[in-house]
Amino acid sequence: MALSDDDVRHVARLAQLDLTDDEITALAPQLAEILAYAEKVSEVAAADVPPTSHPYPLRNVFRDDAVVAEPLSPEVVVANAPDAEDLQFRVPKIMGESS
Repeated sequence: MALSDDDVRHVARLAQLDLTDDEITALAPQLAEILAYAEKVSEVAAADVPPTSHPYPLRNVFRDDAVVAEPLSPEVVVANAPDAEDLQFRVPKIMGESS
C-alpha cells in the first residue's frame, strides 16, 4: 500500500507532529510498512478462536482463610504497651494541634 505525502501529513496532523517535507517523504514508506503489518494481524483473527484477556489460563491464587493460631487476648496485646488504660492503647492527644 503506497501512501501519498498528503496521507502522511494527515497522520502527522492527527498526531500533532510538525514534520518537514523531507521527513514526510522519508516516513511515507515506513508508515506504509506499519499499515501492512496491521493488515496481516487482521488476517490472523479467526471466528473459531475465542477472545481472551490473557494468554495463560488464570486461577484463583488466594489461600484458604483459616485461623492459624488462637487470637491474642486483649490483656496480652496491651501488656507491653508503653501506656494502656482499660485494655486500650493510650496515645498523646493530637487534635487541635497545628503543624
